[in-house]
Amino acid sequence: MRALLKNPASIAGVVLLIGYALVAIFAQQIVDIVEPAVERQAVVQNFGNPYQIPRDGYSSEPQPPSATHPFGTTEGQYDLFYGVVWGTRTAFEVGIIITGLTFLIGAVLGLVSAYYGGLIDLVLQRIVEIFLAFPFLLAAITAAAVFGPEVHNGILTGIIALTLFGWPGYARIIRGDVLTIKERDFVLAARAVGVGDYRIVVRHILPNSMYSLLVVASLDIGTYVLTFAALSFLGVGAALGYADWGQILSFAHDWIPSLATYWYIVLYPGVALVLYVLAWNLIGDAFRDALDPKMRGMRGG
Repeated sequence: MRALLKNPASIAGVVLLIGYALVAIFAQQIVDIVEPAVERQAVVQNFGNPYQIPRDGYSSEPQPPSATHPFGTTEGQYDLFYGVVWGTRTAFEVGIIITGLTFLIGAVLGLVSAYYGGLIDLVLQRIVEIFLAFPFLLAAITAAAVFGPEVHNGILTGIIALTLFGWPGYARIIRGDVLTIKERDFVLAARAVGVGDYRIVVRHILPNSMYSLLVVASLDIGTYVLTFAALSFLGVGAALGYADWGQILSFAHDWIPSLATYWYIVLYPGVALVLYVLAWNLIGDAFRDALDPKMRGMRGG
């Protein structure tokens, strides 16, 4: 933590992230204060689902920012301000859930594969290679399109698709670390005195093999949010009208030639997405430098 707070880039990332966290926590209150009429409409129209963006009519032409809609409206008259504010919660949910699931699946399979070796390692690594053979984004789009008709509810489709093809990288990373750590003297000494596999893994191997995964996970949170936004932009991520930045950007499809006029439908969700991903990347880079002695040496400290 001291190393993170000494890095100006990481401080900027932390400040940005705290700002997004405050918006996510107080999303309801922010919308109530800025757009009380829209919020009341949302409650009535969406039957208590706050993530469904309220609509002010059904006109196909976006409307510019006004007193009623500070950020304007999209095609179909979805309120931009509401979508951007509540999309902050969606970004945290998507990033943390997908990263947590891929981290857990990859860590468990990679650890088991490396620690026990032999046939188990052979079978698990062939499975990992099969998943790695697919281009990640293309595979996620295909999976989302396949699962969409069955589970297309909120953000569940995109989460399943990205989790399905996101875990192999973690499995490979932890496998490499465990293969090295399990041959070190302190692990061999634990085996020599009769310590069981479970205790060796929990007390000796896991604490020494988590650093690489934590660095990758801190960078992946922003990456998964960006990839999920890409799925939503293509129509296979969040459900229609769901408060997600990629979903909002998808409404700009037909208005790209006229962005000089309809700039607001891209600017607000686009800036929110870029700064959110930037915040996690700044923190992840600083986290990597803090945990890697070689990087600390290169940077003089």
